[in-house]
Amino acid sequence: MTDEDWCKVIAVNLSGTFFTSQAVLSHMIDRGSGPDREHLLGHRRDRQHRPGQLCRLEVGLFGLTKTLAREACYQLAKTGKLTEDSIGVTVNTVAPGLIATEMLEHVPEKVLDKIKAQIPVGRLGRADEVARVVHFLVSDYSSFITGQVINVNGGQEM
Repeated sequence: MTDEDWCKVIAVNLSGTFFTSQAVLSHMIDRGSGPDREHLLGHRRDRQHRPGQLCRLEVGLFGLTKTLAREACYQLAKTGKLTEDSIGVTVNTVAPGLIATEMLEHVPEKVLDKIKAQIPVGRLGRADEVARVVHFLVSDYSSFITGQVINVNGGQEM
């Protein structure tokens, strides 16, 4: 990976997430309660080391998730908006595994079969399975979940 490629990857995947989150969180904290949720998207594959690939960038995103979640709680408490009755502001990351999308249409069947064999449930994920997790996380039912990385990957993190 060249220095230029490294800088682009960091700028898009980590700095972009940080600056977007910073802008969004300030408005959420000002409101103090309500269905305020921030979700970051990671990718499960990037937590496995493969020579020649940038595989640990997502670790930065997952650390950012925890830091932003803690900061949101701190800021709410500082302004008196973190109470037992509020649902507060939560920050979580959804980390999908390999999902059956159009991106995989050109991947040879033999390659997909090899990938599926490494997934404990024996198949690729579906977009609706990821969407259901995000739907739960934006609901009031998840108000006690913050700073977490939720893996939606058919058991690949076991």
